[in-house]
Amino acid sequence: MDKAHIIDHFRNQLAREVVGQGDSLPRFKPMNISPWLAMSLMQKAIRRGREEIALRAAATLLNPAPERLWRRICVTAYEDIGVADFDTVALVAAALKDKRWRTDVGGDWAVASTLVARMCGSIKCRAADDLAYLCEQHPRFEAARLAWAFEPLPRLLGQIASDAPLPERAIALWYALGTNRYNTTVLRERRGEPQAAFDGLSEHGFPDTVIEVCRLGFRKCSEIITALIILLHREVENASCHVEPDDLPAEVMIGEVPCWAYDMHVREGKQAIARLLKTDCETARWARDHIPAKSQMGFFGYVLFHIESGLVDRRLHWPSADKFRQMADVIYPGLSDQQGEEAMSLLRRDLPVLHQERRHVASSNSR
Repeated sequence: MDKAHIIDHFRNQLAREVVGQGDSLPRFKPMNISPWLAMSLMQKAIRRGREEIALRAAATLLNPAPERLWRRICVTAYEDIGVADFDTVALVAAALKDKRWRTDVGGDWAVASTLVARMCGSIKCRAADDLAYLCEQHPRFEAARLAWAFEPLPRLLGQIASDAPLPERAIALWYALGTNRYNTTVLRERRGEPQAAFDGLSEHGFPDTVIEVCRLGFRKCSEIITALIILLHREVENASCHVEPDDLPAEVMIGEVPCWAYDMHVREGKQAIARLLKTDCETARWARDHIPAKSQMGFFGYVLFHIESGLVDRRLHWPSADKFRQMADVIYPGLSDQQGEEAMSLLRRDLPVLHQERRHVASSNSR
């Protein structure tokens, strides 16, 4: 397919899906919650395939903050759907390109509701997010973070196209695109060359369709996960794959919002975790014995993500994705793998206590 027409191809496909809804357009029914909680709720409802809740969260964002809605749809597609359903990611990219086009085919709600419903029904792969975490945080790749920080673009492209371990290739790609726009204390700061980097990947044989979809996603939301799909797409093509649901903990409603929306990425979630850590539950006692006070929030927010809010209804399992997920589980200096597992087990048991604190926070904020 001609590069110039790749996005047009997916826009035409999306237009047919939007128009094909006819009179079955989902009802526009916002919720009475903050836009930050709505963003969290929409993304996590998509992860769990909860279409009605995801649509209501999307409606909540649309009127006061359409830019937040479209950015969150973009991030969710690349972060949570990824290579498990690349066509859906491509349709999201096509919708992001032109606001006027969305108006012409039915408006923001018609297009957004089509995409949100489709993402809810998609198989999920979170390998891009896990890979990004390893690139930035895992101690095993510190040598690569230093070695590739100041290499010229041709050398970076050669590394990206090599048979080196995938996290090392991903680090080279990150430097090629630039790290200066990210709040990172680990990757060395470097101004990237995104246009030349994406063009160079095409010259090294990566598929133009994947490159153009990821180029547009990167331009719209500037997240490295959008570009990592290029590397993962090549890896998954010949991998042995199967689909399984994650082991989802019991769901509790906090008003009309499920508990799993209250995680460390929203103010209400942080408040609830902070309250939990002040109780006398096993998790709080363990935290006081093993984690410095200033690090407890970040650590247990990350643990909570792995046992609750980061879970999906149908996960694409393949060797690299499973390996990255395992490597990304609870990395903290000075803790053994056994201690990390202990922290996750304790918090799983203390989820009812956390739910109580979530209810308290929700009730206080609604007054």
